[in-house]
Amino acid sequence: MSNILISGSTGFVGGNLSGYLTTLGHTIYHLSRTVNDSENQIAWSNVNEVRNLQLDAYIHLAGKAHDLQNTSEPEEYFTVNTGLTIKLFDEFLNSQATTFIYFSSVKAAADTVTNVLDEEAEPNPKTPYGQSKLRAEQYLLAQTLPSNKKLYILRPCMIHGPGNKGNLNLLYKFVSKGIPYPLAAFVNRRSFLFIDNLKFIINRLITDSSIPSGIYNIADDDSLSTVEVVKIISGTLNRKPKLLYLSQGLLIAISKIGDKLSLPINSERLKKLTENYVVSNQKLKAAMHVESLPVSTQDGLIETIKSFNYKSQI
Repeated sequence: MSNILISGSTGFVGGNLSGYLTTLGHTIYHLSRTVNDSENQIAWSNVNEVRNLQLDAYIHLAGKAHDLQNTSEPEEYFTVNTGLTIKLFDEFLNSQATTFIYFSSVKAAADTVTNVLDEEAEPNPKTPYGQSKLRAEQYLLAQTLPSNKKLYILRPCMIHGPGNKGNLNLLYKFVSKGIPYPLAAFVNRRSFLFIDNLKFIINRLITDSSIPSGIYNIADDDSLSTVEVVKIISGTLNRKPKLLYLSQGLLIAISKIGDKLSLPINSERLKKLTENYVVSNQKLKAAMHVESLPVSTQDGLIETIKSFNYKSQI
C-alpha cells in the first residue's frame, strides 16, 4: 500500500478519492494552502511537514475552478493553477515519491470541440482558466523526469457523482419542478466522468507501474445529449420528459441578458448545457489494458441523479 499526498482534499473529488483510497489500505496525507492578502501570495502552509513524510505518490487537485460568472481576475488563475503546481512538482522531484498525478482539464486543450477531442489535438485554450492549466502542464513536461518517477497529466471532462454540486444538480432541480426543458432545439453530444470511474483510474495509476507517463483525457465510455440527460432525470422521477423546442436565437439573446442581470441562464451556462464536447478515453484505456470502464455513462448518471432525489426527500 502507498503513502499518498493529496492537495485539494476537501473538495468533491478530493474527498471522494481520500475516502476510497483509504478503504483500499492506502495512507492519505493532506496538503493545505494559505493566502497572504497583504503580499498577494498563495503558498502551501504545511509543506515543511510534507518534506518529512515518506511519500509514494502526489495527487494534485487543488486549483481555482472556472468562474461561470466571469468575475475573477485572470492573474488569479495563473497564481493558483500554475504557480502552486510548479511549487508542488518541484517538491515532488526532490522527494522519494515516484508518482505525480496532476489534475489539469480538457479546457487546457480546447474550449470547444467539433468532433472528438483526443490527446493529439494542438492545445488552444481561450480562457485564463484553460491557459493557466496548460501553462502548468508545459512546465511539468519541460522538467527532467528521473527514470524511477512517473508523471500523469490528467484532463478530466465534467465530473459528477453523489454529493456533487453543479450543472447536473441545476438541471435536476429544473426538471424535478416540472418545468419543461427549454433547450431541446439544441442538438449536442458531450462526455461525462462518473466519480467511481475516476476512483478506479487513480488507483490503477498508483498501483500499476506499467502505465507510461503522459497526458491522458479522462471520460466515461459514451457521450450523451443534454436531452438524453433530461430523459434520464425524468425516468428516475418516474415522469415523462417535458421538452420545449424554442428558437435557438431567442435563447441566445436571453442568455446575453442573463450575463448582465444574473439570470439562471447566462452565456456560459447555456454553452455548458448545449455545446458539443466529446472526449476520447481510448489512450487511457489502452494504457490500462481495459476495454471499458467499470460503470457505464448511463448508470453513473442515474446514480448521481438518484442522490439528488434522495436529498430532496430528506
